[in-house]
Amino acid sequence: MGHLNNRRVLLAVCGGIAAYKSAELVRKLQDDGAEVRVIMTRGAQEFITPLTLQALSGHSVHHSLLDEEAERGMGHIELARWADLMIVAPATADCMARLAAGRADDLLTTVALATAAPMLLAPAMNQQMWKDPATQSNLATLTERGMHFAGPDSGNQACGDVGPGRLLDPPLIIEHAQSLFQSGVLAGQRVVITAGPTREPLDPVRYISNHSSGKMGYALARAAVEAGASVDLISGPVALSAPDRVKLHRIGTAQEMLEASLGLLHNCDIFIGCAAVADYRPADAAVQKIKKSADEVSLQLVKNPDVLARVAGHSPKPFSVGFAAETEKLREHALGKLERKGLNMIVANDVSDSRIGFNSENNAALLLWRDDAGVREREVEQCSKDVLAAVVIAQIASLKG
Repeated sequence: MGHLNNRRVLLAVCGGIAAYKSAELVRKLQDDGAEVRVIMTRGAQEFITPLTLQALSGHSVHHSLLDEEAERGMGHIELARWADLMIVAPATADCMARLAAGRADDLLTTVALATAAPMLLAPAMNQQMWKDPATQSNLATLTERGMHFAGPDSGNQACGDVGPGRLLDPPLIIEHAQSLFQSGVLAGQRVVITAGPTREPLDPVRYISNHSSGKMGYALARAAVEAGASVDLISGPVALSAPDRVKLHRIGTAQEMLEASLGLLHNCDIFIGCAAVADYRPADAAVQKIKKSADEVSLQLVKNPDVLARVAGHSPKPFSVGFAAETEKLREHALGKLERKGLNMIVANDVSDSRIGFNSENNAALLLWRDDAGVREREVEQCSKDVLAAVVIAQIASLKG
């Protein structure tokens, strides 16, 4: 079974008595980890108010194709692009007919034509309307075009009839929606990742830092999201945009990274320390800019907190993964770090190699972990950082079980 965690679901509600179930469907989608936005037809608003679905989804409900404010930014196109999945529930006989005809005379049908996302229709109508040849012809047309259907169910209907046409219960609609996506190896897991450098101030204009670009950590965040995880990314100063569907926490110093990391450990399943945290900081940062005067200046440095060791020593302990950027004795130094910090796995790479250094788009790595048979390892040849990130995430999922 697939997953809806981190998926963007656009729920379109049509006018029918079953529209009241859309409130439960919004909540169930959110419980499964999806972000939900809602479109309502004019008829749907006669059965349930937009305010109800706005309160449940946390987003304004969309209902007008000719909303001047929304269309100033081509709102219907943005909705179509935003969605990973469009669900129409309930899908009335009229809606199915208009979709089959390729109409674009309201917001629902226009977005349906404009989206590349898969569409799942959950029909709900009178049993005779469902059986009617016109509806069955529309069903065949829409199925041939690649639309998916959940239901309808059979049973007692609001009109007093008995037969097929009832809206499928929301949990069963969710199962159909899940089946449209591949299963994620970290579905439902909460992952915290650190990335980039830290900056330790000397004075208001100068600092001690390193060459970390953050590219590896950001690639890991994208890979974890794709694997179905909910991801918090704690990032030092980098020139990178926040990855899609990742909660970004920007920090500057090692102390700030430690505080952010410890603050996110509640319900954290996996912690990946990919950041290049400065080992030392100035003992006293000057309040004013240090003026150039003497030919030599001495700096007193003090050790920074070890973020990864503190996290790995936390109780309860998340599955803890570290990175070792080394310039020599790669395996030896990485293995020492794995054991010294009490990590579950470590990813070591040789930053002295300019082809896979800090600012490169590529990387190569040695993955090390320990099990009952002793130290195990896996070597990953040079590849893009996105490819390496996917390998690391898959290995973490395999070890964590």
